[in-house]
Amino acid sequence: MTTTDQTGSTRIQTGGTGQRHARTEPPNARPTWAEIDLDAIADNVAALKTQAAAPQLMAVVKANGYGHGAVPAARAAVAGGADWLAVALAEEGRQLRDAGIDTPILVMTEPPPEAVNELLTAALTPTVFSRPYAAALEAAARERGGEPVAVHLKLDTGMRRVGVPQADWEDALTFVRDAQGLRLEAIWSHFAVADEPFNPFITHQAEEFARALGLARSLRVAYDLAHLCNSAGTLHLHEHHYDMVRPGLAIYGLEPAPGLAGKTALRPALSWWTRLSLVKRLAAGEAVSYGLRWTAPRETTVGTIPAGYADGVTRALSNRGEAVVRAHRVPIVGTVCMDQFMVDGGDLPLAAGDDVALIGREGTAEVTADDWAAWLDTINYEVVCGVGQRVPRVYVGDVRW
Repeated sequence: MTTTDQTGSTRIQTGGTGQRHARTEPPNARPTWAEIDLDAIADNVAALKTQAAAPQLMAVVKANGYGHGAVPAARAAVAGGADWLAVALAEEGRQLRDAGIDTPILVMTEPPPEAVNELLTAALTPTVFSRPYAAALEAAARERGGEPVAVHLKLDTGMRRVGVPQADWEDALTFVRDAQGLRLEAIWSHFAVADEPFNPFITHQAEEFARALGLARSLRVAYDLAHLCNSAGTLHLHEHHYDMVRPGLAIYGLEPAPGLAGKTALRPALSWWTRLSLVKRLAAGEAVSYGLRWTAPRETTVGTIPAGYADGVTRALSNRGEAVVRAHRVPIVGTVCMDQFMVDGGDLPLAAGDDVALIGREGTAEVTADDWAAWLDTINYEVVCGVGQRVPRVYVGDVRW
């Protein structure tokens, strides 16, 4: 059964198997779509929570669920056992609330002080790390009356991005302790190099975080939770899990660094599909696409694919990436265009309408987000977040969203 929600996202009920249909139909006239396995997200969350030393898990669903779709990903994460959700922006949190999700949601950055009422109205949990924002938040909370607003205080233990600097920890802790409109629910920080297991800076940050918690105790600052570990930390820094782990990339089945998942079975949730729109036989010496930057070295078959850099198939993949057609990896040839690109199928019997995996598996051939990251000298996070908004998401699995 296929259904479409009000956002245009399509869901395919898999009848309990959780497996991809042999030929999933694209949801619109252009046959290019990303397929999201919600069961994979739920299973990944369950696996991460089982192996964690912490009793709670916060699933990070910022950036449209790392390109997977924020609302479906959030519901799948909760189905898998997530106790909290995390977003980067208040607008992202409000989207989840508008969809009826009532799980606690942490906003991991500070919006402008004038936006605090919007955050409070949506019942989102704020992170605080600057005095002006904390003061504005307390003033808004006191004006509203009722119970103090629960906040998570973020401390900078060495990443130097956001968080209260070490020199200001005592002032920040005492401010939140004494603020009548605020209640300190959690203290947290963020590892900079948890994906490098032998980097000594991990130990430095862990020691700094432990020192911060000790300072809080000495100042008689009460808090409920401490959380420090991102995906990489969740996978291998069990001694630093505290009360809650905070995986993002890993819930989507991707590793923060090769081999880091260890014994934790993760399953990629996103695959990206399209179909050949045109097939041509080229003679040796013929060139293709803008700039004629690839010339056929022999007689060959070239297939045109209806996706391009406006969809996230970045132009940097010209003459260097690969796709899967007819269970073979075939090279991208010529310049990637805004809406189309081409592959060299050699002597494969390509035909218009053939399924193409941009990220995914057919038979024994597979292209992964990690492959893309290697070709582009980037990380798999950027690859999945870069799947464009005009690429419709098709949801499969048994998780209800």
